[in-house]
Amino acid sequence: MDSSQLLKGVLDLAVLAVLREADGYGYDVLRRLRAAGLEDVADASVYGTLRRLFQAGALTSYVQPSEEGPHRKYYGLNKTGRELLARSTETWNHFAGTMSLLLVDKEAA
Repeated sequence: MDSSQLLKGVLDLAVLAVLREADGYGYDVLRRLRAAGLEDVADASVYGTLRRLFQAGALTSYVQPSEEGPHRKYYGLNKTGRELLARSTETWNHFAGTMSLLLVDKEAA
């Protein structure tokens, strides 16, 4: 199964979950997603997701100076983002539970 197709469907949820822990700038969010096990996530996909979630009103943003180069644009969850995360988590849990039930080999059990 092509994991990149699965990732497209859940990248919003994954980004929201990462930002629940702490605000982050684009590369930081990408690094945290990869560290969590989503090694195949593309840079452009994460940056696009951050922009889209911000434009949808789910994220706040602010600029911080960086000692390592240009200023960084940080993103964080706002109330709308936390509500979206809660709804999306519920949807994911239902979907994942259903898939787990479908994939159980009842003849082998």
